[in-house]
Amino acid sequence: MTASPAPAPIRVDIVSDVVCPWCAIGYRQLATAAEAEGIALDIHWHPFELNPTMPPEGEGLRDHLMRKYGISKAESDKNRERITAIGAEVGFPFVFSDEMRMCNTFLAHQLIEWAEPKGLAHAAKQALLTAHFTEGRDVSDITVLVEVAQSIGLDAREAREVLLSGVLADRVREKEQTWTSQGITGVPTMVFAGKYLGNGAMGVETYSNVLRKVIEEA
Repeated sequence: MTASPAPAPIRVDIVSDVVCPWCAIGYRQLATAAEAEGIALDIHWHPFELNPTMPPEGEGLRDHLMRKYGISKAESDKNRERITAIGAEVGFPFVFSDEMRMCNTFLAHQLIEWAEPKGLAHAAKQALLTAHFTEGRDVSDITVLVEVAQSIGLDAREAREVLLSGVLADRVREKEQTWTSQGITGVPTMVFAGKYLGNGAMGVETYSNVLRKVIEEA
């Protein structure tokens, strides 16, 4: 008896930012679901800036969130505990500290864009999430970005030149506008096989259901 061929990988377009904790969690929930279902994924990352007007010096993370969402310090602490616990469930270590800062991520998205044709966009995305949330590094700093690039096998000198020149700035801005013009206002936003849209970190079970539905319809 001939075995059935494995289904083709499911394309998943993910609109996200590298300073969004739910983007880190959502992707890992999706990856966990895909592994459990034995389904391959074809991931495509797309840029979104949570704070496009953030100044170069950034802002203390706690102060930023308290101001932006009108929450108290106690509520902020509770949110951190919840995010840390959910992250641990899917293998992503969040290490929050009072020194963490919210920063502008436009350069970080340019690094991911540069890595994409080299087949390293996914690696760059994961490395940037880790740099920000686990290592507490400033992912708006060119030196940090160059070190991240080098850590995934990219040329440090070329990375610095690309980021300093801004050669990819217009392309990233155009991609951002493509998604916001379609009504995307929050992340993570995921589009499965070009037809199903999901918002937020939906949980392993929900992702499993979506993936099975795509496979069944295919």
